[in-house]
Amino acid sequence: MRIFSVGGAVRDELLGLPVQDRDFVVVGASPEAMLARGFRPVGKDFPVFLHPRTHEEYALARTERKAGHGYKGFAFHASPEVTLEEDLARRDLTINAIARAEDGTLIDPFGGVADLRARILRHVGPAFVEDPVRILRVARFAARFADFSLAPETLALMRRMTASGEVDHLVAERVWQELARGLMEATPSRMIRALHECGALGRILPALDRLFGVPQRADYHPEIDTGVHVLMALDCAAREGFALPVRFAVLLHDLGKGLTPAADLPRHPGHEGRGLRLVEEVCAYLKAPVECRDLALLVARYHGDIRRGPEMRASTIVRLLEKADALRRPQRFQQLLQACDCDFHGRLGWEDRPVPGRELFPAALEAAQSVDAAAIARACERKEDIPGRLHAARVAAVASRLGRRE
Repeated sequence: MRIFSVGGAVRDELLGLPVQDRDFVVVGASPEAMLARGFRPVGKDFPVFLHPRTHEEYALARTERKAGHGYKGFAFHASPEVTLEEDLARRDLTINAIARAEDGTLIDPFGGVADLRARILRHVGPAFVEDPVRILRVARFAARFADFSLAPETLALMRRMTASGEVDHLVAERVWQELARGLMEATPSRMIRALHECGALGRILPALDRLFGVPQRADYHPEIDTGVHVLMALDCAAREGFALPVRFAVLLHDLGKGLTPAADLPRHPGHEGRGLRLVEEVCAYLKAPVECRDLALLVARYHGDIRRGPEMRASTIVRLLEKADALRRPQRFQQLLQACDCDFHGRLGWEDRPVPGRELFPAALEAAQSVDAAAIARACERKEDIPGRLHAARVAAVASRLGRRE
């Protein structure tokens, strides 16, 4: 029995990055031998065991054979006869197919160390085309390692997989898992761009793919299109360290622009309303978490109104706060403002500009929250009068705080 550290831990060590999790491959062992040493089995599809003390994962060396479509369309074979090189050959990228023996020796049959030095994302072999999830993983690694380039031959394989229809067999849960992880990387725009370049984005999220090539308003940034604007805004959210719901909302905030009639280009009037149905469809397909879906819908609906805040009367501001449920969900409203900040900064030369009226809505919300709703309710003889009185009191409080007309 021989044990090797494999995959991301070896890669990150060689890059000088902190190691989060370690995975091990065991060569020359059977399930019975692992159980005899106190390992606990956890694998469903193939033999994976937890170390009795460290609880790290140890998998028996295995091979895989294509037996159907999609991520689960594989037959696995694990036995003491499977070699380390055979196990590494089934991995996606060369930089993930490096192993380290217990004495520290590196085993690198596919040139992963050289690709790490050259900063290249390259597939291990022709079997790459058999698993559509690898397209998502490569795109995610592009987002994680911003100084790595995608090997032309790997991009060609990804395009071939898209054209063959293999991408259509991806299950929504796995798409969301990889998308969410990629959105939380340092440069998430590179994930979206990689998916767009290989054609997979048009199959997975066609409403988003449609934005590339759609012109933006000339008074914003005539040099770039809507797709590029979304990517710039997304990277802004990453630079600010915003949470996943904010990044997801930024990604989807302009979907309505993909449906703008040609006669209305490039100003996109009414794109906020057009985008709501598309955001709902994307979230339903991805089975996105409720907090991500709800914020994405809010940002799609209100990002234009937030931008026009400095021009609004107090009554309009209060109506927006009430419609966005800001008084009951102030933290979510703060995330809405964060996404709108990214929308503003996602423009060439605007990355460091201050957002006009950025403190307007937080100040308005604080003023509206200062109204004593309980006191107003007690003072109303009829229940049906309460909403109107409460709204009027909030408008007065906001007008006083901001110094503008009711």
